[in-house]
Order: sequence, then structure tokens, then C-alpha cells
Amino acid sequence: MASSLPSDHKAKIIDGKAIAQTIRSEIASEVSHLSQKYGKVPGLAVVIVGTRKDSQSYVSMKRKACAEVGITSFDVDLPEQVSEAELIDKVHELNANPDVHGILVQLPLPKHINEEKVLSEISIEKDVDGFHPLNIGKLAMKGREPLFLPCTPKGCLELLSRSGISTKGKKAVVVGRSNIVGLPVSLLLLKADATVTVVHSHTHNPESIIREADIIIAAAGQAMMIKGSWIKPGAAVIDVGTNAVDDPSKKTGYRLVGDVHFAEASKVAGYITPVPGGVGPMTVAMLLKNTLEGAKRVIEK
Repeated sequence: MASSLPSDHKAKIIDGKAIAQTIRSEIASEVSHLSQKYGKVPGLAVVIVGTRKDSQSYVSMKRKACAEVGITSFDVDLPEQVSEAELIDKVHELNANPDVHGILVQLPLPKHINEEKVLSEISIEKDVDGFHPLNIGKLAMKGREPLFLPCTPKGCLELLSRSGISTKGKKAVVVGRSNIVGLPVSLLLLKADATVTVVHSHTHNPESIIREADIIIAAAGQAMMIKGSWIKPGAAVIDVGTNAVDDPSKKTGYRLVGDVHFAEASKVAGYITPVPGGVGPMTVAMLLKNTLEGAKRVIEK
């Protein structure tokens, strides 16, 4: 096991913040090219319902990122008690607006609104989150290409490819099967010719499966669940988890940790993403990239 590595082995840190910054500057230059050549820029509508603190901070981060690369942001802030019909009307209005190339509805929605119904009303050409059932369906099929890939899974694969880690023929284990990360990232890895296993809450003996992986995508939402001893020496570890754990030494009273025990894993893995500063910044960068791609399909026609 880990004994095959020198005792002072340190995994190479995959710096998601730096990679995301590179991608954002690539996007900014493409946006300015569109603006100069066609007099048009990409537009992203970000819809938020209610006043959840975490949702508000994600949304303001997304709007700020738009401004930074020159994407026009259409802000739609609706009250908690808005009806499902009114929200759907708003979505239809954005579908019809030619200056809007991407529509994002911040999840979760209040209990009285059917999430599935709202998401399927977003025009597939503007579904920059990649959650429309038609986009997910195409992602699941061989030889079909979705118009958009979900942002976090797309960011995970981009981190691997920009770090020179190949997926072809590799054993990849995805921990977690959520609609937002686990499931689509497993489909993406399959498209990228990896041999994919999905580990979830009903899996027996998950560590023995994880220990075989060349690539681990941890997206279970369980703080520090994956220990160093579960990791094959030299494996690439992409940690999607963001869990708050109590830490009285911090001003906020907590700190963020991933689904992987970072200190232990760093002594065994070949590559690892930190939390924060790994997958998080990539999710926003991929949202901007999807918006740009959607805009180019319309503007460069």
C-alpha cells in the first residue's frame, strides 16, 4: 500500500482557483471578440427565489463573475412566497428574450414549488446548468452530445485534463450519486473512456472499491469520509465536498472541509484538489463558459 511511497511524499495540489482564473481570462477575451465583431455580448439570467443566505452568496458570486468577464447579468430576485405559475411565467419571459443566452434558477426552490417542473420549462438552448432532462438524457447516450454539460462535473473533468491526467482506460470511482454531481460526472467519465464505478450509501465495503481507483471523484457530502488508507498510491483525487465543521479558532466558528481527509490523502495521492480552492471556483468558471458557448451558437449563426 502506501509503504511504496517515500515517507515525505506530498500529492501535487490541483489549484482550482488558478485554473479557473485562466479559464475566466480566456472567456473574457472571447467575449470582447464577440463584442467587437458582432456588437453583442453573452447574457446570463440568474433567478433566485427567497432569502436563503447560502443561495444569496452563490448568486452574488455568479453575478460578480459575469461582470468580471463582460457577460451581461440579468438579475431576477423573487420573493419566497412567489407562486409556481409566476416563476414559470418569468422563465418563459427569459426564454423569449434574445439578449439572454443562459438561464439559471438557483436551487433549492421553496417547498411549494416543483423544482422538476420549473427546470423543464427552461429552454434547452439556454439551460446553462445542464439539468434539463433532454440535456441529461443526451449526456447518458453514446454518440449524442448535450447542448450543455452540468457545471460542476464539467469543472471536475477540466481539472483533470488541465493537470495532464488522462481518463482513458482508467478506473474511476465516483462517491455519491446526486443529480447535480455524482450521476452526471459518472456519465461524463464514461464518455471520456474511463471504467466507472459509483459508490453510494447502500454500497457494501466502499473503501475496498475506492482503493482500486486511479481517479476518485468525492461528492457524497460527508465530511472527511475518505481516509488516506482508502486511496491507491498515486491516484488523482477530486474533492467536490464542501462541509462546515465546528472550529472555535475561526472567526465564523467553523471551517470548510471536503469529503476527503486532506492531510492523510496528501501523503498517498498523486494529485488532490484542496477545499476550498479546488472544485468550487471551477463550477462558476464552467457556468460562464456554458453561457459563452450558448451565446456563440446564437450570435455567430
